[in-house]
Amino acid sequence: MKTNVYKSLIVLMILISSSCGKYLSLEPQDGIIRQKYWKTKEDVKAAVIGCYSSLLDAGLIYNLFTWGEIRGDMIAAGAGVNTDEQDIINVNILPTNTLTNWGAVYRVINNCNTVIDFAPQVLSQDKTFTQSSLDAYVAEALTVRSLMYFYLVRAFRDVPLKLKSTSSDAQLENLPKSAASIILAQIVADLKTAEINAVNTYGTRASDKGRVTKYTTQAILADVYLWMEQYDNSIVECDKLINSGQFALVPHSSGWADILFYNGNSSEGIFEFQFDALGAANPFYSFLTASKKKFIAGPATSAEFFAPDESANPVVDIRGEDAAYNPTSSSITKYSIDNPSYVHWFAYRYADILLMKAEACAQVNRGQDALDIIAKIRTRATAPNITQETPDVTDATGISDYILNERAREFAFEGKRWFDLLRNAKRSNYQRLNEIFTRVVERSVPAARQQSALAIYQDVDSHYFPIFQNEINTDPALEQNNFYK
Repeated sequence: MKTNVYKSLIVLMILISSSCGKYLSLEPQDGIIRQKYWKTKEDVKAAVIGCYSSLLDAGLIYNLFTWGEIRGDMIAAGAGVNTDEQDIINVNILPTNTLTNWGAVYRVINNCNTVIDFAPQVLSQDKTFTQSSLDAYVAEALTVRSLMYFYLVRAFRDVPLKLKSTSSDAQLENLPKSAASIILAQIVADLKTAEINAVNTYGTRASDKGRVTKYTTQAILADVYLWMEQYDNSIVECDKLINSGQFALVPHSSGWADILFYNGNSSEGIFEFQFDALGAANPFYSFLTASKKKFIAGPATSAEFFAPDESANPVVDIRGEDAAYNPTSSSITKYSIDNPSYVHWFAYRYADILLMKAEACAQVNRGQDALDIIAKIRTRATAPNITQETPDVTDATGISDYILNERAREFAFEGKRWFDLLRNAKRSNYQRLNEIFTRVVERSVPAARQQSALAIYQDVDSHYFPIFQNEINTDPALEQNNFYK
């Protein structure tokens, strides 16, 4: 599905997303949303496509990138970094930090809730609209909503769980947080429902990569189960994708990065946010490659993750230089140096499924399976021996570290690094908290702040963002996250 479809429906989404200044702003109770829409199957499709359109919002993409990346160990501040961004890198986060504003994410959630709430009434009004079509559309909305809640859980932990569309300001008040365990259970339940009803294909490559399919639900479930430390369940979901025969790693070639990232919708893509010239450009140029870029590749990127091969016949990892970053300028290049750029945002691709399976296998005494998967990923990348590790097949910790380093190379600057680090640190009741966060701080936090950062990270509540102060002021039922009280 190309974004010319998104563009044709932007007017609808402006109406759906009209804001009253709060994080769950939507007005389905009056005007065009209720009175003129929700009459035909075309209205339902338009609203569903609108959910995808809202994924292209620059503020949302900025959230997904910064929440998942700049607290990690591969990012450093660029010349254009602002105070709020620098504070996050410095592990000095306050509730007034604007990067903790979750408004763009909840707007997507509310768009999905609107589809889930109102689409069923079209069955009685449009006799050509079938139950199976309704179920498939709702599956798309459930899946996108689940993905948004999964981002929120990993960034904030406990957040408000809103499952109905907002029809008045009164519904925005007195909405407390729900425990992460409750939200994760809701995500799993919704994804299982969506997996049953989602389609396998829409008939075109762009639609299959840009809209939710059965495979999208399985990819998110695999990730959620990994976060929940349900490793056997994660492996089951990964195997569904692996055994489907629908996906493959884009092979190494001179045009590898172009095929996978710049062109998009390759054999490797599972769910990609569809930026293109007919719809919306991605916002990365403004904060990654402009003259005063906000973020650059940190020192560990070149020194450790993509350490140069100094052998007589050096080998270059195709995922590093130019594909992900420029080692001379430290500019992040994965999203193109051009303005405008239309490189897709990858929620999931096949390499992610393979490495998630490897991580889960390492935790259930399947070390050889995990190492075999790592070898497959590294072979595609022409990874040099200097970054190869040799943990024993029985060494779950060593294999996990190898996977963590391999994920750094494979998904450099794709908004996954902090979540990968946190998932590993919190495993088995934070068994490796000190080990992992010491490495993070030493690699990425300015020297003058390192001791303070290490002390802060001892409190596991600090691993999650504070609730944005404006939300606390607006909703008296919202309680600030413990570390920030």
